[in-house]
Amino acid sequence: MGIFDFLSGQFIDVIHWVDDSRDTMVWRFEREGHEIKYGAKLTVREGQSAVFVHEGQLADVFTPGLYMLETNNMPVMTTLQHWDHGFRSPFKSEIYFVNTTRFNNLKWGTKNPIMLRDPEFGPTRIRAYGTYTVRVKEPARFLVEIVGTDGEFTMDEISYQIRNIIVQEFSRVIAGSGIPVLDMAANTADLGKLIAAEVSPVLDGYGLEMPEFYIENISLPPAVEAALDKRTSMGLAGDLGKFTQYSAAEAMTAAAQNPAGGGMAAGLGAGMGMAMAQSMAAGQPAGPWGSRPAPAAPQPAAPVAPPPPPPVEHVWHIAEDGVTSGPFSKARMGRMAAEGGLKRETHVWTPGQDGWMRAEDVAELAQLFTILPPPPPPPAAG
Repeated sequence: MGIFDFLSGQFIDVIHWVDDSRDTMVWRFEREGHEIKYGAKLTVREGQSAVFVHEGQLADVFTPGLYMLETNNMPVMTTLQHWDHGFRSPFKSEIYFVNTTRFNNLKWGTKNPIMLRDPEFGPTRIRAYGTYTVRVKEPARFLVEIVGTDGEFTMDEISYQIRNIIVQEFSRVIAGSGIPVLDMAANTADLGKLIAAEVSPVLDGYGLEMPEFYIENISLPPAVEAALDKRTSMGLAGDLGKFTQYSAAEAMTAAAQNPAGGGMAAGLGAGMGMAMAQSMAAGQPAGPWGSRPAPAAPQPAAPVAPPPPPPVEHVWHIAEDGVTSGPFSKARMGRMAAEGGLKRETHVWTPGQDGWMRAEDVAELAQLFTILPPPPPPPAAG
């Protein structure tokens, strides 16, 4: 082996790229003067592609594998340079390694609310967010359309553009779908497929594809959510009149349980005192000349204690077969006992009571059954 053969063997190029980042999409192989030796070894790993650019023109694209850079492995380059099979000199080209693996857990979301016409609520606004994945499908097109001459292109450089495309298509699809807002949560999978199908043609022009697209949440503005919560509460309350009575009874029960009488008791006492004073002043007889008699000399008034708060009638709830009903007044409970709707073993509850109790075990309700005959004895064994 001659000295020149030895040196040529020692200086054979080994061209490869080991990606130690998680967001690099394209990396340019740096060589001083972009000079590549003929016969160099090119290693393209799984999840990569290598694109040759010669004198500003896109040349060969290499998929995963080990290549010897010779005329038979570079047909486009050979054609551009008019090489013959006896070519042995170095050549100048730029080599771009393109990451073709998936970039996962990328975020998208609506920066501003989306206006739409809901079939149930009318004009409203919604927000949405989720995740998606993207990968390079055509390295050559991606290099031409997006990367250009960037020596290290990362996902952050294009993620903002992709988010804008997603939000635009999401707004258009959602606004024209006619799906009620309350039903969107049950249709997020179908909506995700529909939006991904609308975004794919745009990404295809960049040499990209979107393997996965997810909608994690669709929400209403806080004011609309608060109104919806009120509407839900009213639906759970049932009859609004009974709900109002129940709320008033709850407030009066809480006031009665306050040892000091509470603000409500004080207010009731003050109101009744003012009413009594006005009534006495209106009923006082007039004087002989149409005027009021002269007031008598002031007498020391004895302190008058305020009247106690009015008694609070208990209201009752009934539990049967796992379903509760009420509230019912005591008079209504008496009618139900007479009609058979309320039995001794029926479980009842009233504010202030410690858990559910059988009706016959509550002193206030036990008297409702005294006028009713007890249950018949079991039949005698034959």
